Amino acid sequence: MKLFPGLLLALAVVLAPMMAAAQVRIVRGPTPILGGDARAAGDLTVVNEKLAFALAIESPPPYGVPRGALVDLAPVVDGKIGRDRVVFADFIPNNWSAWPNTYHRVEVVKDSPQEVVVRTERDWGEVAVSTVYALKSGEDQVRIAVTMTNGGRVALADLRSGLTLWPSSGHLFAVPGLGGVNDGPAAGALSDRVVAYDEDWFVALHAPYLEHVGYGSKDMYRTHTLAPGESRTFEGWLQVGARGDLAPVVAVEIARRRLPSGELEGQVTGRDGRPIPAPVVVIEKSGQPYAWTVGDAAGRYRMALPAGDYRAYATAKSYSETARTAAAIVAGATLVRDFGDLRPPGSLRVSVTDQASGAPLDARIAIEQGQKPVVEFLGRKVFFTELDAGGVVEVKLAPGDYVLSVAHGLNVLAPPVTVKAKVASGATESLAAPIRLLADPPSRGWYAADLHHHADQAEAVTPPADLARSQLAAGLDLLFVSDHDATVNHRVLQAIADRRGVPFIPSVEISTSWAHFNAYPVKLGEPLAIDTGATTIDAVIAEARRLGAEVLQVNHPLIPYGYFASLDRGVAPGGFNPGFDLIEINSDNRGDDDKVLARAWGFWNAGARHYLAAGSDTHDVWNQLSGAVRTYAHPDGPVTAISFARALKAGHAYVTYGPLIFPDRMFGETLRLKAGQTFDLGFDLKAATGLKSVSLIRQGAVAKSLDLAASGRETHVSFPLKADTRAWYALVVEDKAGGRAYTDPIWVEVAGAADWPST
Repeated sequence: MKLFPGLLLALAVVLAPMMAAAQVRIVRGPTPILGGDARAAGDLTVVNEKLAFALAIESPPPYGVPRGALVDLAPVVDGKIGRDRVVFADFIPNNWSAWPNTYHRVEVVKDSPQEVVVRTERDWGEVAVSTVYALKSGEDQVRIAVTMTNGGRVALADLRSGLTLWPSSGHLFAVPGLGGVNDGPAAGALSDRVVAYDEDWFVALHAPYLEHVGYGSKDMYRTHTLAPGESRTFEGWLQVGARGDLAPVVAVEIARRRLPSGELEGQVTGRDGRPIPAPVVVIEKSGQPYAWTVGDAAGRYRMALPAGDYRAYATAKSYSETARTAAAIVAGATLVRDFGDLRPPGSLRVSVTDQASGAPLDARIAIEQGQKPVVEFLGRKVFFTELDAGGVVEVKLAPGDYVLSVAHGLNVLAPPVTVKAKVASGATESLAAPIRLLADPPSRGWYAADLHHHADQAEAVTPPADLARSQLAAGLDLLFVSDHDATVNHRVLQAIADRRGVPFIPSVEISTSWAHFNAYPVKLGEPLAIDTGATTIDAVIAEARRLGAEVLQVNHPLIPYGYFASLDRGVAPGGFNPGFDLIEINSDNRGDDDKVLARAWGFWNAGARHYLAAGSDTHDVWNQLSGAVRTYAHPDGPVTAISFARALKAGHAYVTYGPLIFPDRMFGETLRLKAGQTFDLGFDLKAATGLKSVSLIRQGAVAKSLDLAASGRETHVSFPLKADTRAWYALVVEDKAGGRAYTDPIWVEVAGAADWPST
């Protein structure tokens, strides 16, 4: 392969060892990485001139993963170790399913100024997992090689194994070509790397074995079967840089795969002909974002690319984008492309009000049409009104025409309002967006919360103030946070809630490898006191009660690391314990809803009163929707964190993706009737997108369905019934947008008939 001077220069910057002073070293004990989690005396940090990574040998890794994993990773600039940029960047043996583990060992295989090699050994059931981490002096990549060996007598089929990259901040650039794939085959991939990044750093995971992606490319898997005695090795590289520039990532990819390559270079200027400092040139391949490079202070850029056909355009923070231009890269050649006519930003001010009263409304504003930056540190595509500005937001935007979707309680309390805007450079466009609300549930004693929501701990990237802005814009009546194994955001959110005059539910997501649980409300800021990597269901329940929790919620119960899924596979330590209270409907795993409902209905058939709760599992409010599914509860007396939780525990609640339900008889209550006595169950129903249908569920089966397509946005339904034997009744309501609501049961006992089993 012919290497031209530009690529040689790029590789020299990226790969070449430094001269005499270059060295790599091991730091034993608490990591020197800023904000790192490997804080124990037995932990190891490996440092060279470009990066530092830490292994949690004694510290507990996140999510209940066994010790011996890479939990911290940071750039090093001029000898200074930067801030940790990952929460976990290591190997997963089978798609985040439970990790039964009995040992972990660590060995420093090589410790020299030129290279450090560390090996960790762990077991996953009957599989031995050996991981080798190697870092050379001057290199910006950690080589990771993981070998799985099946020591059992049974073949392990359909394993989904591989390296992962879970950043602790910033943004994620998915595998090129797979930007819309959350979980699926990598058949359309244009590369085999995923990049976490922000303006002043990047971390890239190169995974040449890639066959399947999970969690939007955070997980880089290969699906395989491991026969008894068989071994399989997964090799990848974690590359680190101190700027949000993907040119070094592509240069490494070219070298690793020995790809024929050429170079693209040029200068970016504004409409006035002056250079744009730090412009971003975005590269598209096959119509998909492929990479980008960041120019210098004089607007000049240079980037090596594999030979082939591309399109390129230039932009900058809140600046306009240039037109796409073809870029045919020829091996060994340099193509010059200059970009001009970038226009500087303007401002947009949006005021959102209740159409009926004129009162300001918290709102979410999303760009539906108009410039939406691929490189997310250049500008947002979703905004929220300010916490203290009364339904107002003002933002800088690239000049151009926009169509905006403005929402308060999106498709629950009201459909979104569409407004058009024309933003001009240097000017402010002001818009009014009145919203007509469908209903006022609190006036009828019903209050909503999103009972699974993260802020900025672990892999979540939402600062507490933005969590509050997003939840209030969703029309939620209580603020809620449930960070993984962390309570550090409780006090700041309590202060925000107090300022806004709304209740706050402090929670924590107890995160083991075999199940996740939300405990709430807990003592404000009280830290978790169990080791989630070595615990049982009994200990989890005891810890929730120690924290003061009124309820314990089983989160996403049927995903690979959900409690019910782990019970089904016999890998939940301690087995089944009925000491939990609620079962979650999780909008991030909406495909599981019917199966989760079937489990809940099975409990109810047995008289076990494990009721429903709902949460969106939002980690990033700019790319996920707070309150996408929510829980409405009817507390006794004033709404507080405790009264809301007690209403949930009593079954006075329902969960919804859209429809609103106001029952004549309260969910969770018991009707005691005589045999043959008639009774009615009546409900007021509303839906912002229009009602479609309602089904009455009896003992887990549909007793009656009504077509509501002609009912518009609200109606009353009544079901005449006769008491013959004990039973429970619940509703499933669907709106015209496909959103559903699922209720807790109304219990019926009949005199002389068998009572419900004692639970």
